[in-house]
Amino acid sequence: MSRAPASPAATAAQEPPLPRLAASRSAAGIAAHLRKAILDGVYVHGERLPPERDMAATFGTSRSTVREALGMLGHDGLITRRVGSGTFVAWESRGGVADVSDVTSPLELIEARLTVEPMMVRLATRHATPRDLERLAEVLALIVRAGDDPDRFTKWDRQFHELLAEATHNPLIVAVYRQISHVRGHRQWNAVKDKVLSHDRIAGYNEDHDELLAALVGRNADAAAAIVTRHLESARRHLMEG
Repeated sequence: MSRAPASPAATAAQEPPLPRLAASRSAAGIAAHLRKAILDGVYVHGERLPPERDMAATFGTSRSTVREALGMLGHDGLITRRVGSGTFVAWESRGGVADVSDVTSPLELIEARLTVEPMMVRLATRHATPRDLERLAEVLALIVRAGDDPDRFTKWDRQFHELLAEATHNPLIVAVYRQISHVRGHRQWNAVKDKVLSHDRIAGYNEDHDELLAALVGRNADAAAAIVTRHLESARRHLMEG
């Protein structure tokens, strides 16, 4: 049986203990850990989270890092912060149904892409038409022209990977990847991309794109899968460093 939502007055004196320590002490890692606790029902709608000082001690980090993590959750509508009262859970399960983009962290997104995209590009090397390859080359040119602008790079990078999905000519894979692309466009990624997309990293991603297209043109499925895996592993590492 689920607990009834607790009032601020009832929870002000005692909050439930924090769940097990997150592996990452970065703001993004703490946010992902707390997000899971909220979605798993450790904290229910209306319940107060522990004070920032307690979370900082538990996670072994600074209050400013905890505050940044809470800002991410607040931006996603999972919590609300009341001056003088504390931080309360704002997210309420609607029969277990929620927009997956609201509850997927950038790191979880990368993990999902690592599961899907290596096989996706293998299929693309087999089924891509000459027109598919032309469209990919056209978007690569736009990515290069975007320079170091994170917004423009992200826009055309998403388009490039969507075209890779379309080049499989498998409607189910296209539908699955459109959901992934939808999550890529969510505000959680927008909150971190400026920290992740430096000049050198964008240049490295563009080199990966060029090599990937060459593998598709050469119908080399093993090379394509290896390149996209390396590409996404780099993205995951950069995200954790950020």
